[in-house]
Amino acid sequence: MTTPVPTSSAPAPEGGPDRPSAGRPRRTRSVRTPGGLLSVRIGTRTALTLVLLTAAALFAAVVVIGSGDYPMSPATVLTTLTGGGTAAQEFIVQDLRLPRALVGLLVGTALGLGGAVFQSVTRNPLGSPDVIGFGQGATVGALCSIVLFHGGAGQTAAGAVVGGLATGACIYLLAWKRGVHGYRLVLVGIGSAAMLTAVTQYLITKADIVDATRAVLWMTGTLDGADWGQVWPMLGVAAVLVPLTLGHARQLRMMEMGDDAAYALGVPVQRTRILLMACAVLLVATATAAAGPITFVSLSAPQLARRVTRAPGPNLAASALMGALLLCAADLLATHAFGGRQLPAGVVTAVVGGVYLLWLLVTERRAGRI
Repeated sequence: MTTPVPTSSAPAPEGGPDRPSAGRPRRTRSVRTPGGLLSVRIGTRTALTLVLLTAAALFAAVVVIGSGDYPMSPATVLTTLTGGGTAAQEFIVQDLRLPRALVGLLVGTALGLGGAVFQSVTRNPLGSPDVIGFGQGATVGALCSIVLFHGGAGQTAAGAVVGGLATGACIYLLAWKRGVHGYRLVLVGIGSAAMLTAVTQYLITKADIVDATRAVLWMTGTLDGADWGQVWPMLGVAAVLVPLTLGHARQLRMMEMGDDAAYALGVPVQRTRILLMACAVLLVATATAAAGPITFVSLSAPQLARRVTRAPGPNLAASALMGALLLCAADLLATHAFGGRQLPAGVVTAVVGGVYLLWLLVTERRAGRI
């Protein structure tokens, strides 16, 4: 059977780093479960990249745990985590610093995976949750809880999740016209993001000084003050949604060839798209609830993952690991690069991501795609 020709371009953002070189076959390995229930084919370079990204993210988390007013070497941190440290070291590591590192890993994973899903569904490198309104929706939900109801941390987190899910549903419905086209979803999302940003500014102007201070601090996006109360909900959501999303990577890759080609290959396009978008929205909303609106991780992590793997398709696993690495590295940079003054991690990701966004726009313009 002849493979259908794509009717629209897959999200190869900068002109083909995810395309194999001409005349050079790609090395792959097949992994099968006993009985052949599950069979996965993965490129050798991709597998090596996943291993390296995992090691780098874990090492960055260990360095984050060892940083602070009471510094510890990575070896001391590992010894303490395995039960060999002193009582003081165990308190510092397990009660104070380990939750922060785990929240960074989980939030980065959720943002990277959510960004990869949206960029693949929209077939556009700008189809990131923090560009097309989903992050702004979670922010509005959290600010409504802070400003209108004077809610605490739990109510703020719940407001962020509800706001993200409501925004996702509204944008999907507004973009629907005999299906959801990627560019229409991006355009509707950008317009929604502008309106939600205006609502955010209005809520801040209507708040009293105490609530306004809380709102601005939350909006910077930070891992400061992370505790086990944020780890467990984030871990529960990730344990369900990450495997569910990764399990649909094959269908998502087929959908990048176009809806008609995906239908011909037996993919229930609309059902799969709704399921994956719901998973991505919930991942991004939960991450925003845990750490605030950490911007540009969802945008840059999938693009960087494509470059290091050089593999076609959405690269969901690599994007998730890249997101975890980026956020832990940003948190480490925020706490060490400015002397004794610590910055929120969201400030670092916003600066770095903003520069990356400008570079991406220039590259897309030169390639004639925008």
